[in-house]
Formats: sequence, C-alpha cells, structure tokens
Amino acid sequence: MAQDDHPMIHIANLTYHYGEFCALKDISFDIGAGEIVAFIGPNGAGKSTTMKVLTTLLRPETGTVTVAGIDVSKDPLAVRKHIGYLPETNPLYEDMIVFDALEMAAAQHGVPKSNRAQAVQKAAQHCSLNTVMHLTIQQLSRGYRQRVGIAQAIIHDPDVLILDEATTGLDPNQIREIRDLILAIGKTKTILLSTHILQEVTAIASRIILIDHGTLACDGPVDKLLKDLRQKTDNPLANIEDLFTHYTANKI
Repeated sequence: MAQDDHPMIHIANLTYHYGEFCALKDISFDIGAGEIVAFIGPNGAGKSTTMKVLTTLLRPETGTVTVAGIDVSKDPLAVRKHIGYLPETNPLYEDMIVFDALEMAAAQHGVPKSNRAQAVQKAAQHCSLNTVMHLTIQQLSRGYRQRVGIAQAIIHDPDVLILDEATTGLDPNQIREIRDLILAIGKTKTILLSTHILQEVTAIASRIILIDHGTLACDGPVDKLLKDLRQKTDNPLANIEDLFTHYTANKI
C-alpha cells in the first residue's frame, strides 16, 4: 500500500519533449492522500502528457515523478498497482458484455483469479452498473460507458485515480451522475481530474493546478483562486476561459 510519509503524487522539475517541441518545462507539484485536484489549462498546455507520465505511459526525460512513493521510471509496474486511469478516449470493446469487460480489466490489473469475481462485483456496485452487466458496451448510453471506464480504472482498488476529461460529450444529467460518482470515489482515493468545465471544478475539486505552455501557471484552493479572479475581473459568472486568461497572463 501507499507509504504514509510521501505525498500520493510527487512531481519535481519534470520536463518532456516531443521532438523539438517542449510539452512540459520544469513543472513541480505534490498532491496529498485524499485530495481531489482539478488539473486544468488550455488545449495543448501539457495536461495529457503529465497524466501519461504519471501512469507510466511516457518516461520522464528529466525530473522526478513518484506515485505512492514509487518512482515511475524505476518501477513502473509497481506504480500501476497504485493507479487507475481513464483516458479522454475511453478504450472499450463495443462487442463485449459489461461483465466480461470488467473481468478482463481485473485480469489486466493483476487481480488474482480467486478475487476477480468479488472485484467485479464491488466495482459494478460502486459505479451503479448492476442492471447492465449482461448488456454489450454498444448497447449502453455514453454515460454508462463512462461508468464502465471508471469501473475498469478502480477494479484493482488503486490509491490514485486519474481522469482525463471524464465528462466530455455527456448530457447534463449524465454529467451530474458522473460528478456524483467521482465525489463518492474521492472519499477513499486521491483524484487528479482534467476538465474544461468550471462547474465541474467547483462541484468536485478542492484545489486547482493550472498549467499553460507546459509550465505551472497557478496552484491553490478553488475558492481562493475563484474569489481572486472574480474580484479582479468584476465578473461573478466567471468561466474556465476566464481562469485560463487571468492566471496565464498573471502567473502566481
């Protein structure tokens, strides 16, 4: 399990290039156990690259990145035991039955065969999938498909859940349902959530980390950053673009 004397996520001086393009420039931040953090920024800011490094899909060029005290470069397989990941494009096999999709995810995450049925049952219950377990993925609404993706991400009971634009393309009712699900999961896990929806930030997260052009633009409590923004812009109905504009132009 996670080590108590470490932040759940630790990033120090992380840099990453795609060829000559610098996607991340010496970024650093820590996230403690039990935090739900909104990870935001304009398109191309470096959010997905950071998430891919955290989930061991990309290897850091320079800097130190740890999850639950484990270095992602030195022991990526151990890191994966502590982390669940739902990418922006939910990778589901549409012809699979929901039960089979969850059982496959349990096997892929190394859940022992003797424990898989229990893991599937627990994830299905947590994500309210019990009534659709016999259906194929293609029969599900987009909201239920996201539920399946989240269930797959938590099937092995990780300490950390990373969600990349988890509510993109959902209708308002589906968005509310997924937000409630994330809040429920956040009672026992650390969550890093990428989003472009300000209401999602205020409803779910207690903290904002904003990056722009691969650099850290601001990091602080949601209430404080929004209060500062609204006072300085005199706009009580600020949106996510206002946050981007204010804090990327006035980095703190």
